[in-house]
Amino acid sequence: MVNFSKLQKAIKGYDALREQLIKKSRDVLKLSKLLIYAVHRNELQKGASLVKDIEKARKELDIISKKSAKLQFEGSYKVAIQEYVEAILYFNYVKTGKLVDVDVLPTHYVLGLADLPGELGRRAVFIAGKGDVQGVIAIKDAVDMMYGELLKFDFRENEVRRKVDAVKYDLRKLEDLVLDLKMKRR
Repeated sequence: MVNFSKLQKAIKGYDALREQLIKKSRDVLKLSKLLIYAVHRNELQKGASLVKDIEKARKELDIISKKSAKLQFEGSYKVAIQEYVEAILYFNYVKTGKLVDVDVLPTHYVLGLADLPGELGRRAVFIAGKGDVQGVIAIKDAVDMMYGELLKFDFRENEVRRKVDAVKYDLRKLEDLVLDLKMKRR
């Protein structure tokens, strides 16, 4: 005989966890956006403080996500983690000029990494306005390296492929910006 009350309890339990996950995902998402915005304004001290906050929120999110294997593939979790990766990568790149490893699922890392060139492109425009041609070239070179590495993968998932294609367009914009800057120097 089917135990319908047991099935109902299991589904109800998952739904409750999913709601907790969605709420905590919003916290991580908001902090990620605040971190990116602080870096855009060169407020790296504030950014460092936000990194602590976002790491705490992410740990709380991970505690919830580990209660059911399905939760790590829920849309809200996936979006929050890729924004988190993008924000952490952006902060560290601006601070050190290097990419860092972030302890997340490989697909989530790649999704966040593929979003990074968009932020780096905005930064390149900002620093170009301040006359930092070498900084723009360094960003273009970093995005070129990322794109080259991402091309070595055989992505089967449409979302990842679309994001990697977007990196190509971000790179093209950066190449055009570098060319414009070099032409203006002549």
